Amino acid sequence: MATAAFETPKLKSYPVIPLIQVGAMSHIKSFPAAAPIQKALGFPEGLVDDWQDKVIAKMRDMLGKYRSLQVYMDACVHCGACSDKCHYFLGSADPKNMPVARQDLMRKVYRRYFTFAGKHFPKLVGAVDLTREVLDDWYSYYNQCSECRRCSVFCPYGIDTAEVTMAAREIMDSIGLGQKYSNEIIGKVHRIGNNLGLPGPALINTLEGLEEDVKDDTGVDVKFPIDVKGAEVLLITPSADFFSEPHVESLIGYAKVFHAAGISWTLSSHASEAGNFGMFIGNYEQMRNISMRVKEAALELGVRRIVVGECGHAWRVAYSFWNTLIGPFDYLDQRYPVPQHICEFTDDLIQQGALQFDKEANDNRIITFHDSCNVARGSRMGNMPGGQFVIPRRIITSVANHFYDMAPETIHESTFCCGGGGGLLTDDLMELRVKGALPRMESLKQVVDEHQVNFMATICAICKAQFTKVLPYYGFNMSMVGGVHQLVSKAIRLGDK
Repeated sequence: MATAAFETPKLKSYPVIPLIQVGAMSHIKSFPAAAPIQKALGFPEGLVDDWQDKVIAKMRDMLGKYRSLQVYMDACVHCGACSDKCHYFLGSADPKNMPVARQDLMRKVYRRYFTFAGKHFPKLVGAVDLTREVLDDWYSYYNQCSECRRCSVFCPYGIDTAEVTMAAREIMDSIGLGQKYSNEIIGKVHRIGNNLGLPGPALINTLEGLEEDVKDDTGVDVKFPIDVKGAEVLLITPSADFFSEPHVESLIGYAKVFHAAGISWTLSSHASEAGNFGMFIGNYEQMRNISMRVKEAALELGVRRIVVGECGHAWRVAYSFWNTLIGPFDYLDQRYPVPQHICEFTDDLIQQGALQFDKEANDNRIITFHDSCNVARGSRMGNMPGGQFVIPRRIITSVANHFYDMAPETIHESTFCCGGGGGLLTDDLMELRVKGALPRMESLKQVVDEHQVNFMATICAICKAQFTKVLPYYGFNMSMVGGVHQLVSKAIRLGDK
């Protein structure tokens, strides 16, 4: 690995709130989207001339449309409960990465143009004019938020900083100041059907190759079907599952589960992507257009169930937004959750005794589990409170003998972000990603030191991609991260070989 142009934070044996370093991350600027990327999504191709007026008009429209945004602008009392909860602040020490300070970048503008006190006595209430310097701060620091919502867990008023970030990004897109990484990915989905721009023939070829690999490994004909009409289950999974390590190991695990349970399933070339970056940029039209591909595929193929693979924000969009974006789902089998997570699917089969495992097959692994933000704080699983925490761990302990949780204050609702979510998984933000990963790396080190943990399971494609990149910066092996269904794949019994 090449030497980084920044200093990796030192791992500490206990959490330390850093001394403030004003402007420590002010140089971090995500690449802006080029004109063709913007145009393809219906956004202005560059910063419009009357951008100040357009920002105020867009804010007025959003404040009227989203009652929550108005509440979040008015409710904050600057109590400081969220200040030390953001992984980016803990890793960078930049005070503008404190959630309250990042929110205030918008709140100061809101006060100036939308409150009586701000219009007439701006200095008394911390209101500021919307200048280019303010806009530059918006672009820099709202692209240093992974929308993980950890700060919201600790806010006594329930302010959701992620919604403020989403609103800021939607406003910036509307004036031609979009982020390249997120907007380019959204464009790929519209043109091709998945985030990675994998065309249909390449996808089919990849699945055929996986069938051969599994046959060679197990002696069993496990199929990876695509565009099969009349299949019971339509699997919607992140496109990273089709070929990237370690993601593909989970896809193999899904296929083995379907095979062992005798349940027909299919992928779709039309909707080959579970991820939905429309949420990251706060644009419901983009989120709906991407989601609509799933509904179209389900109706075209005549499936009875939709199952979502291991992707954190894909599950949040499916769980929290699909019903209003692409519902109702009266054409699906109502005996099953709509939609259903692959962990719910597998856990249900395990509880029925429909799957058998050789747990010893994972004895080379001492496992911990990373709760992904959008699963932990933006969705649920199963029919129980906290099912999104119970079910993945129940699967792991069903297929492996050695499992240890990280510290209680770093998991479940309080889980730390991987540092790469929210549309920040791009190399131009590597310094941010490495520093943002610090709190999770510290909690991981604790279980490595105490229990010799050598594998961290997670159910998010972004988490997997982020950790494989940042683990080496902290002295860990990049191969120690993988999916829950990677463990399932290793232990599941498929019959005689």
